[in-house]
Amino acid sequence: MTATDIRAGRREWIGLTVLTLPALLASMDLSVLFMAAPWLAGDLAPTGPQLLWIMDAYGFLMAGLLLTMGALGDRIGRRRLLLIGATAFGAASVLAAYAPSAELLILARALLGVGGATLAPSTLALLRGMFPDAAQRRLAIGVWTAAFTSGFAVGPVAGGLLLEHFWWGAIFLINVPVMALLLILGPILLPESREARPARFDPVSALLSIAAVLPVIYGVKELVHAGAAQGPALLAIAVGFAFAVVFVRRQARMADPLVDVSLFRGSAFTAAFGAYVVMVLASAGLGFLAAQYLQVVIGLRPLAAALWQLPAVAGTMLGIGLATVLARFVRPAVLAGAGLLVAAVGFLLLTRVGVDTGPAALMAGYAVVTIGTGMVAPLAIDLIVGTAPAHRAGSVAGLGETGAEFGGALGIAVLGSVAAAIYAGQARDTLPTGLPPAAADTATETLGGAVAIADGLPDPLRAAVLGAAECAFTAGFTTAAAAASALLAAAAVVVTVRLWAVRPAAGRD
Repeated sequence: MTATDIRAGRREWIGLTVLTLPALLASMDLSVLFMAAPWLAGDLAPTGPQLLWIMDAYGFLMAGLLLTMGALGDRIGRRRLLLIGATAFGAASVLAAYAPSAELLILARALLGVGGATLAPSTLALLRGMFPDAAQRRLAIGVWTAAFTSGFAVGPVAGGLLLEHFWWGAIFLINVPVMALLLILGPILLPESREARPARFDPVSALLSIAAVLPVIYGVKELVHAGAAQGPALLAIAVGFAFAVVFVRRQARMADPLVDVSLFRGSAFTAAFGAYVVMVLASAGLGFLAAQYLQVVIGLRPLAAALWQLPAVAGTMLGIGLATVLARFVRPAVLAGAGLLVAAVGFLLLTRVGVDTGPAALMAGYAVVTIGTGMVAPLAIDLIVGTAPAHRAGSVAGLGETGAEFGGALGIAVLGSVAAAIYAGQARDTLPTGLPPAAADTATETLGGAVAIADGLPDPLRAAVLGAAECAFTAGFTTAAAAASALLAAAAVVVTVRLWAVRPAAGRD
């Protein structure tokens, strides 16, 4: 009897439900702060770089540690690592909720990233072992992908609903009961799985992977803010790339590497991985900006802004459903290329946004984006996981989610920095004269800073400051949307060509 003859039963499907909970939260925590950004700016008074660190410290640390945690789960047990991570994730959530300063919140978000790095690869690797039948595994991956992908879209909705009634720290406390439920049900419903003969864990490779990821992202994030003094940011990027070269060479020589770099020799794996990274990069970067646009430029309350996010969630579900159904009969190249192209069209629609644009037009364009990204996600994950032998499931799952979290964090950093640069430049040129120098500097840092400054000004000057800031932010938003559209359109062509030889799923069962 082959592995594909073993079909999952009721316990495995109930266990899948349990596995979607940490996957949902791990993804939500990348975007749940989008709605809280203006509230954080008013309460903790972070600088522009600090606000970006609050937003993306979670994704950075998660991206840096996913490879390590995926490989560690293969060795010590994926369920064990999942439960350890759930405990850490819950504790860090409490710390973040009650952080009294921007610095402590950045630290708490980083600790959340450490805990979150155990969740996604462990859940996906456990799923790989629970569903050996290929057809059932595709359906299970579709469910998991719906949870993980929609978590990014649900994050702003959940954040907005909570902010309507509670303070911003409440958005972290929702993690605690879910992690408690996982700790209770996990040992009952989830089977333990690990390598039959665990390989030696290589701490040097783990450190090299972190040293390769973090300096590059830090350098990219700081590059726009550095002005003429770009030397330190460029040096950080160069150092990260140097560590990446050392890391790859070490993996290529090892009998039991942290990452099997030979996977990237396969056209299908490389195309699927690249599509996944680019898709998340674009959607995360614009999602951060869209949430601020709804609340500050349009002026919606958190609850109203959250409800306007629902079309994006529906679009994600529609895209995932289309991909899951059509994947049996349509080539992955066609589906993935079409999904990326649909998302590019959605971002192109967002370039038409103006200061007076209503929420319906904005979210209509963003719903088109999420239909496209929803089509790409399950295809990419299925192709990535399908390349892994069962004993390396955690490592490959960690590699795939490293790409996703790296893309999300990089999207917030790059597209956020592009928008911030446009905002700062235009605001500096259009803010009314007569502002004190310190107030002018604050107003050109962030849109939230401009709103805070405007609140203390007399009405004519207040209106002028807000008008200049809103126009500058909108210019940054549309510029970032245009960049995202061009990136996804180019990716659609490349992915279609690289995946063309891969048959539909029905031909691979």
